[in-house]
Amino acid sequence: MKFIQGHDRAQTHLFPVSLEQAIDPDNMVRFIDLFVDSLPLNEYGFRTDFIENGRPAYHPEDLLKLYIYGYLNKTRSSRDLEKECKRNIEVMWLLKSLQPDHNTISNFRRDNPKAIKKVFRATVQIAKHFNLIGGKLIAGDSTKFRAQNSKKNNFNQKKIDRHIAYIDNKLEQYNQQLAEQDGDAKEQIKKEMDKHNQRKEDYKNLENQLNESGEVQVSTSDPESRQMITRNNITEVAYNVQTTVDEKNNLPIDYKVTNTNDSKAMGNMLQRAKSILHTHEFTALYDKGYHTGTEFKLADDLGIEVMVAIPTVASQAPDPAYNVENFSYFEQGDYYLCPQGEKLTTSGTWHKTRTYHFKRYTTRACKSCPVKDQCTKAKYGKGIQRSEYQPYINNNKERIGQNQDYYRRRQAIVEHPYGTIKRQWGFSYILTKKYKERAEADVGLMFVAYNLRRIINILGKEVLLEYLRMLVFSFLIAFSHIRAILSRFKISVFDFNINLLFFEHPANRLIFTGN
Repeated sequence: MKFIQGHDRAQTHLFPVSLEQAIDPDNMVRFIDLFVDSLPLNEYGFRTDFIENGRPAYHPEDLLKLYIYGYLNKTRSSRDLEKECKRNIEVMWLLKSLQPDHNTISNFRRDNPKAIKKVFRATVQIAKHFNLIGGKLIAGDSTKFRAQNSKKNNFNQKKIDRHIAYIDNKLEQYNQQLAEQDGDAKEQIKKEMDKHNQRKEDYKNLENQLNESGEVQVSTSDPESRQMITRNNITEVAYNVQTTVDEKNNLPIDYKVTNTNDSKAMGNMLQRAKSILHTHEFTALYDKGYHTGTEFKLADDLGIEVMVAIPTVASQAPDPAYNVENFSYFEQGDYYLCPQGEKLTTSGTWHKTRTYHFKRYTTRACKSCPVKDQCTKAKYGKGIQRSEYQPYINNNKERIGQNQDYYRRRQAIVEHPYGTIKRQWGFSYILTKKYKERAEADVGLMFVAYNLRRIINILGKEVLLEYLRMLVFSFLIAFSHIRAILSRFKISVFDFNINLLFFEHPANRLIFTGN
């Protein structure tokens, strides 16, 4: 039986295949190459100027290309990317056979979180150029990415107290054993006691750290990560990533890495969305975790219409017919009317909680009311607290009631990127260690890769390649024009590390325009 035979490994070829010939015209690496070449990296904050002494540095465009390729191909580790540079012909073509080591690769991601965010913004601008972003309906949500910090290395006061109590108990046992032992056994016990005393001191230091920071927990491996509920009662030490996704093509337009819950996140994300879309005439959908009075007011101040799912009321009447939502409020007169027709009035005093002010409404009729046991378990009768933000909360409730079908689209919009990134690509954790800023870089590259993949799937490679070629060509034309002007003054373009940013600088514009 005959088989297809390979070539002799020792055989030489008269006409060897070049890297250029080895890569298909529609290969993804050609798109990555053009995309990065079209970006003004110096303007984004990537460092492109280095001293001449010592070994030359790698250009940020090469390392950025490597990272985008890696994230698009489910490879994030700097060591794995280093291997790809040596064995992957696509990466060899993309980097022109450069082989940076894993430390150089890792440091690039660590040092450029803000610049990577601007690369993400560039993908949003491409989507806008092709009218892929509607800007009329957006959805916001968050997802947890596990941090490089185990639960074992996360502490709160209760956990610290438990460890110290255990150590104190062990030390007491060792003291009893010391009285009964002598010789070598006694020395061994003293060594164990020293170990436990050192551990106790470590826990005391953690306790001091908690008290000084005012935080409720502390993580020792990644100090800014926090233990959070991921689903049901399952917790993980993680970061909470807020995202804003446009409805038209399920494209993320913004992301933000946080270590807090969702309750105070909506207002800031809406401000950012307004800045990105350059309008406030859109509707934003959020789940019940964002249902906070202060955030509703901020949305109203921004002129943005929001629909936030209404959470279940924590305090329920013995008979649901007498829940607070069944009490009618009358703004003219400032009173509530209960299902029995009695008025609940207020003294007008504003009471203060940690986050808001409220007025309290009561009635003396509760004492003799025949249905008091069905309405409340309170000894002195029903009391209703009305927040200063209640009008905004009521407006949201009314919008939800009138647009139930509209709101149901939220999950299909905002969960789309999470499904791809976390379930299909397997990016369910933060790869970088220590600090929220570094986590931002990791998450930023995830969303850069997602947006690029999504845009290509919608437009097709040819359309996007042609657009990027046009951008790069425009860049080269502008560069040549600047070089021609400099040549009149007999100045070398390389003396100024020229790019488009040089010509955009106000001082340089004066030189070239004569103004």
